[in-house]
Amino acid sequence: MSQLPESGLQLRTEVKSEGQLHLSLARVPVTAPGPDEVIVRVEATPINPSDLGLLVGPADVSTVQASSNENGPVLTADVSPAGVRAMSARLDQSMPVGNEGAGTVIAAGSSDAAQALLGKTVAMLGGEMYAEYRKLHVMQCLPLPDDATARDGASCFVNPLTALSFPETMRMEGHSALVHTAAASNLGQMLNKICIADDVPLVNIVRKQEQADILRKIGAKYIVDSSSETFMSDLIDALVETGATLGFDAIGGGPLAGQILIAMEAAVNKTSKEYSRYGSTQHKQVYIYGRLDMSQTILPPGVGMAWGCGGYLLTPFLQKIGNEGRERLRARVVKELKTTFASNYTQEISLTDALNPDVLKAYNAKATGEKYLINPSL
Repeated sequence: MSQLPESGLQLRTEVKSEGQLHLSLARVPVTAPGPDEVIVRVEATPINPSDLGLLVGPADVSTVQASSNENGPVLTADVSPAGVRAMSARLDQSMPVGNEGAGTVIAAGSSDAAQALLGKTVAMLGGEMYAEYRKLHVMQCLPLPDDATARDGASCFVNPLTALSFPETMRMEGHSALVHTAAASNLGQMLNKICIADDVPLVNIVRKQEQADILRKIGAKYIVDSSSETFMSDLIDALVETGATLGFDAIGGGPLAGQILIAMEAAVNKTSKEYSRYGSTQHKQVYIYGRLDMSQTILPPGVGMAWGCGGYLLTPFLQKIGNEGRERLRARVVKELKTTFASNYTQEISLTDALNPDVLKAYNAKATGEKYLINPSL
């Protein structure tokens, strides 16, 4: 085992009970790995919307103030009383951030599985990735192909496995086509490539012409613009043609989930042979898997009686499909790492850069096509 560093920097977030968010760098010890553990030098870790939920939470980033301590920059921002109530379970706790990442294994435990990873570039899942070093069990690591860099593998868990889970859920629940919102995101582009390859009809909902152009370039067939005056009629037409009765919504707040359900009901009724005052008997489902809009979800009348709207998380899905199912999906991700599951990053930043107020405001905007990558080794 090579000489380990004594400590490394780690990005921390804390919501104070008096109503402030604190973001800072902490120096944490690096301890020797156990028999089935490895130490990874983190070289790439993405800022996903799910990471921002923990990192920034309900803070008002327009109020951010910068200072510093012995470890580097410190940012503070106001949190409303409602936000403090919502964060009651995490108040006054300094928490590490970062769901996934990739880097080089610099130390390994005594087991054969751990030793086999020594010196290898691996992708990782397990939290606490916004750090210079991460200790993990070997089962939390995915060896990358020899020609893949840490940047290539940094986002090979959350977005790829989530995208793969959508058509898998579709089949498990008896649907035959999909609807997806925020469809030009990195995840949305992956989903289109999967659906094209697997012959799954996919209705993409975007809100700008530029986003529609991104999807057309990769072969998307059904694209509707939620900012268009003809949005609802366009959506209904696409649903009639595809028969989609399952949607995955990354927006969460506002009217969109309800509009999808209304359009699904209208599309089913267009092909129905009988009228029912209770609406169609075809079950229609929208899963909210993101909260790009933090306002209330609006579900108006007009959806019929056979429908559902609920939350969706990747982890329960992965538990449901078991080891064999998980390994099948992971193998596909590795095989198509530089094609189907390639991620594009707007900017690569250091841990210190992540605590620059202007940079924080930019990556917290969660704009489509604007994905940031932290490289803690910078």
